[in-house]
Amino acid sequence: MSLWSQAKIAAENTPAYRNRAADFFRAASILVVVFGHWMVSVPHFVNGGLEFTKLLAVQPWTQYASWVVQVMPIFFFVGGYSNAASWKSARKNPEKRRSWQATRLRRLLLPTAPLVMIWAISAGVAWAAGLDAGIIQAASRAALVPVWFLAVYIMATVVAPITIRAWERYGLYSVALPVVASALVDLIAFSAGIGWLRWTNYAFVWLAMHQLGYWWNGGIRSLAAPFLLAALGAFSLILLVGPLGYPVAMVSVPGEEMSNTRPPTFAMLSIGFTQAGLILLSSGKVADWLQDAKRWAFVILIGQRIMTIYLWHLSTLIAVVGLSLLADGYGLRVFPGSVEWWLTRPLWLAILFVALFPFILIFGGIESASRESERTLPGPVQAALGACLACGGLTFLALKGSYAANALGVNIIPVALTITGVALSSIGRRA
Repeated sequence: MSLWSQAKIAAENTPAYRNRAADFFRAASILVVVFGHWMVSVPHFVNGGLEFTKLLAVQPWTQYASWVVQVMPIFFFVGGYSNAASWKSARKNPEKRRSWQATRLRRLLLPTAPLVMIWAISAGVAWAAGLDAGIIQAASRAALVPVWFLAVYIMATVVAPITIRAWERYGLYSVALPVVASALVDLIAFSAGIGWLRWTNYAFVWLAMHQLGYWWNGGIRSLAAPFLLAALGAFSLILLVGPLGYPVAMVSVPGEEMSNTRPPTFAMLSIGFTQAGLILLSSGKVADWLQDAKRWAFVILIGQRIMTIYLWHLSTLIAVVGLSLLADGYGLRVFPGSVEWWLTRPLWLAILFVALFPFILIFGGIESASRESERTLPGPVQAALGACLACGGLTFLALKGSYAANALGVNIIPVALTITGVALSSIGRRA
């Protein structure tokens, strides 16, 4: 049975209580990330050599577009909603409660294993073949950049039962705590020049957005609150990038001393507030629009392969660039930001979209398998230990890539940590 047929059957049998808007915004945010990366990562020839540059550095006006295409806050917001709904259901059943983290982590981590293994093997083979070390490292690092997000989201999922309990007891005060902490981190780090302190905002900013998703799950009783949230986010963003001098771009720009992304600043939280408020204001109409069977089936179709699409979209870009190099740099000799470059973007995106399909076909089955298990999954302690190991490995790989200057040409330790973590957190004994 084709994926589309499966999606149509699932659409026809969707229960009435399903929040279709949440699934839509999750799928849409991943597609925006994919096409955004394909647009802003610009490979081109300079003085006879290949370089990757950022469109935002070539044409600074495009930095304002990042206010729209930076959608990671949406994913954490929707993730909070989904985790809350799933946990509330699972805790009614002792076995589901015991294996809840492992069930969620299996869906996140199992699809990453082939990505990490293939890029580790590729680094080793390329090193043995005598390819330039800089090229190997740059390619593997670029391909593995998506896993940074997973490392943070995985930890938010591990502690979800605790943060959900905090929400149920303290409500929006449990959101206010990481929000205030994020603001204080920025204030202290920038005023006192304590740069390392900023890295704690990986926890505070993204946990705040995840915690805000619980609010959506609990039910929004008035449209006034989401409107105020969106307005507050927009006002604080303008204040931060204006008088307070934060960068305009919501993604990293080469050459800038400061980034709103690495690590996230309060400006990222401002964008998130605005996005969350707009989602809450529009979710009812979006859900009504998705009552159409074909539209809803398309959302389900994307959802069936959402991790595969996300994990392999930059590998697709690298593969297409490699093929272009074999064709004497065809398509890579247009100057970024020129009229000709903009006119050729639709074709460039179409080529990348088509090139992504083989990756979806080859690795999509692993994503399907991650949702089904014939095993008794690990309990929360083992799942959390595995998640910590995997996140340590994934974070290092996102920063450094899979290449290392050793006899094998492979970053053995982070690769081993990741694979061990995947196994510990998501693979249990046979039932």
